[in-house]
Amino acid sequence: MEVLIQALVPVFGLILLGQFLRRVHFPGDGFWPLAERFTYYVLFPPMLLYKLGNAQIPTSAYGDIALVVVAMAATITLLMVVLQLWQRWSGAVFSSVYQGAIRFNSFVGLAAAGLMLGDDGLSLFAVGVAINVPLLNLLCILMFSVMVGQGPVRLIPMLKAIVTNPLIVGSVAGAIWGYLGIGFHPIIARFLEPLSGMALPLGLLTVGAGLQFKALRHASMPFVLSSALKLVLLPVVTAGLAAWLGIDGLMLQVLILLAALPTASSAYILARQLGGDAPLMAGIISGQTLLAILIMPVMLGLLT
Repeated sequence: MEVLIQALVPVFGLILLGQFLRRVHFPGDGFWPLAERFTYYVLFPPMLLYKLGNAQIPTSAYGDIALVVVAMAATITLLMVVLQLWQRWSGAVFSSVYQGAIRFNSFVGLAAAGLMLGDDGLSLFAVGVAINVPLLNLLCILMFSVMVGQGPVRLIPMLKAIVTNPLIVGSVAGAIWGYLGIGFHPIIARFLEPLSGMALPLGLLTVGAGLQFKALRHASMPFVLSSALKLVLLPVVTAGLAAWLGIDGLMLQVLILLAALPTASSAYILARQLGGDAPLMAGIISGQTLLAILIMPVMLGLLT
């Protein structure tokens, strides 16, 4: 537990520092959206390419991660359907609860994996990102189509957005590079390494700057249920799936970390664009990120 706390304190410390800097308007409110975009498109793909390209990941690991990730998504989706039959939320509210229960913050996860689990753990986590991001985006968009129903889903633009997602591009390119065992020329390595070093701290600062604490006034039963599913139940379910499949060690730690993360900041954008309850989504994102400071170390300590 002490090791976990030592690894996670810097992660959430940088998030809180980002929130503080945003509150004091330093270096300016216009800086943070640009910094987030810069990190997402310029820093994260080279980091994923570099880390995965240098990693030695067994071929079987890809199948194990894919199997557990799909099972996790299916379990939460089924639970949400049952919950909706009980709660009878509007489509907009249900969409926010669903995103809060199933999506994860890649910035927080990659930083935590790098600090807690080293380069090997970070590489395995990146494989999980490459599998999870397109799967969860598809599920969430299809859910919006069914529950909110603001016109038909445009399949081609949706697939294009998924295929060109920088996290997926970097992860897939890195996985192929590492699988082929090409390695990096020293000049290329010295170019990619400092970009990799910049990605995680700046990414965490932008996560903190994006938190909307005023949105917590919208916290209610949907927020409580969404957070309980994401931060507590999903890690427990994942641990059970991993035990059933005989997964342990570093792979288990990566999967539990993936399950225990707060929901994605980008869920707010999707809620706003597709007719979800955006204020509730903002509250779930901010509240889960704060709760994760306390809950993540406990879940990781109990289940790994």
